[in-house]
Amino acid sequence: MARHPTLQVLESRELRAFLASRFLRSVSQTGLAATLAWHLYEQTGSAFQLGLLGLVQFLPVLPIGLWAGAIADARERVGIVQNAQLGAALFAFGLAGFASWGAASALPIFVLALLGAVSDAFENPASSAILPNLVTREDFPAAVSVVAAARNAAWASGPVLAGFVIAEGGVAASYALNASLILGSVAALAAMGRRIHAEEGQTVSWAAIREGLSFVMHRQPVIGCMALDLFAVIFAGVDALLPVFAKDILGAGPTGFGALSSAIQLGTFAMASVLLFIPPIRNVGRVLLVAVAGFGLATLLFAVSTSFALSFAALFLSGIADQISMVLRTTIIQLSTPDGLRGRVSAVSMVFIGASNELGRAESGFLAALTSAVFSVLFGGAACLATVGVVAGTLPELRRFKI
Repeated sequence: MARHPTLQVLESRELRAFLASRFLRSVSQTGLAATLAWHLYEQTGSAFQLGLLGLVQFLPVLPIGLWAGAIADARERVGIVQNAQLGAALFAFGLAGFASWGAASALPIFVLALLGAVSDAFENPASSAILPNLVTREDFPAAVSVVAAARNAAWASGPVLAGFVIAEGGVAASYALNASLILGSVAALAAMGRRIHAEEGQTVSWAAIREGLSFVMHRQPVIGCMALDLFAVIFAGVDALLPVFAKDILGAGPTGFGALSSAIQLGTFAMASVLLFIPPIRNVGRVLLVAVAGFGLATLLFAVSTSFALSFAALFLSGIADQISMVLRTTIIQLSTPDGLRGRVSAVSMVFIGASNELGRAESGFLAALTSAVFSVLFGGAACLATVGVVAGTLPELRRFKI
C-alpha cells in the first residue's frame, strides 16, 4: 500500500531536523518583531517611529540580499545559515541587555534591529536553497507543504508567546527567550549531520549576481511567479487599511480590528493544514494563476462588504488563496532553478517579497488618501486580476508548468 506523501517525506531525519530549525527560527522572527514594536512604542509613544523601524529593517534587503545569494551559491549553505543565526541571537541578547539597562534612548533599538536585519539578509537565501537538497523532485511539493504548515503555526505562535512573556517577565525576558530559540535552531541544523554545497568553483562577484538576475529574467516560470507575487501584494494587499475598514466602515472597533487582522493568517494556516493531507498538486502553473485570481476576487469582496461577517470571510478566503499561491510559487521557482543558482534566485525573490510588502502598504495608503479606502481596495483587486490575465497571456511556460 502506497504511503501518504507527507508521511513519506517526514521519514527523513534530515528533513525533520530542518523542519525543527525552521519552526524555532520562525517563532523567534515574529516574536522578536512583536517585542521590538512593543519596546519601541513603550520608549517613544510614536507611531512614526514604528514605521521607521520597518524601513530600517528593510534597508539591508536590496544591497546585502543579492550578495548573500551569491555567497549561498559559492559556500556551504548550512554553515552560512548557522553563522547568520548566531549573529541574530547575539543581537537579540544585546537588545535584552539594553532593555534590562532601562535607558530611554531609542537609538540602540534601531541599531541592533538593523544588525539583526543584516543577519536575516544573509540567512534567508541560503536557508531557502537547502530544502530542495533534502528530498527528491517528486517529494518536493509535499515537503514545501510540511514546512509551510510548520512556519505558519510558528508565525502565529511567536507574537502570542512574546506578549505572554512581556506581561510576565518584561521586554528583556522576551528578547532573551527569542535569542534562545534562535540557538535552538542552530542546534537543530547541526543535528542534520549534512553539509550542503552548491557548484564547485563558484565565485562571489558582480558577474555571479548578474548571472542570477539574468536567469530570473529569462525563465518564464520564475519571473512569472515573482511578478505575480510583487503586483498581487502591491495592489491587492489590504492590511494597511484594516483600521479604516474596522472603525469607519464596519463600526467594529478595536476588537473587530484584531479579528480582521487575524483572518488572513487563519486562512493561511487552515489551507496549510489541508495541503498536508491531499495529494500534491501537479498542474502547478494553472492552479497558481487560479489561486492569485481568487486572491483578487476575495479582495473585491472585502471592498464591497458592509457586513463584518462577510468581510471576515473575504479575508479568510484571501488567506487560503495566498497560502496556495505561496506553496506553488516556491515549488515552481525551486524546481525551475539549478542548484548552483538557487541562492541567487532566492535572493532576488526575497527582494521582490520585501518590495511588495512595503510598496503595497504605501500604495494602499496613498490611494486611499487621494480617493477612499473602498476605492483603493477595489482598484487593488481589479489590478490583481488584470495582472493574472497579463501573466497568463504572455508567459505560457508558467501556465503550462507541471510536476
